[in-house]
Amino acid sequence: MSPISTLPLVKYLITMLTIAFHTVTFRENRSTTKHKNRMKRIAIICMFLLAGKVASAQTMTAKYVADWERAKTYTKEYLDAMPEDGYALKPTPEIRSFAAQMDHLGDANYAFISAASGKAKPGESLEKRADQSKAAVTKGVMESYDFVIAALKGMTDADLGKDVKVFGMDMKAGTAFEKAFEHQTHHRGQTTPYIRMKGATPPKEKLF
Repeated sequence: MSPISTLPLVKYLITMLTIAFHTVTFRENRSTTKHKNRMKRIAIICMFLLAGKVASAQTMTAKYVADWERAKTYTKEYLDAMPEDGYALKPTPEIRSFAAQMDHLGDANYAFISAASGKAKPGESLEKRADQSKAAVTKGVMESYDFVIAALKGMTDADLGKDVKVFGMDMKAGTAFEKAFEHQTHHRGQTTPYIRMKGATPPKEKLF
């Protein structure tokens, strides 16, 4: 079960433990002082543990934003590494060129996140644009990352737990962001040999 889906339950349990804590503290009953102190300690420990759960769940959107900002920077390094005359390169005739790989990455960013967030995506496909120069491709792909990041910043953690339909499949909005992230990672990685074929050096791994 994800942190998003457990959030209401965690909040409920914290509320119940808070009530129990105050009851143990203030209520006059037949319990011994030693027993009451033990119960208070247990309640405090549980409250801290559950509060940690809530804090973790509440940072999910921020974590996604940080991951996508890192991915944007990393993809820009790939776009910069490929020489201008390498953007039309196809290692074999039947596969996408370097420019088309990056355009496809950007188009998918728009498609996934438009479905997940409800935000309208640009009408024109990056891959179908006439201008496939280094400058044009870089601009288009970077704007697709900006679209993702802006969508995330406009959402709450509860929004990530909402049901959406992406490419005819039912999933949580947060899952759509995760699948989009996986997709852009895949296609960015596919361009590594393209860069080496042009005698350039691809960027080093950027995990953090």
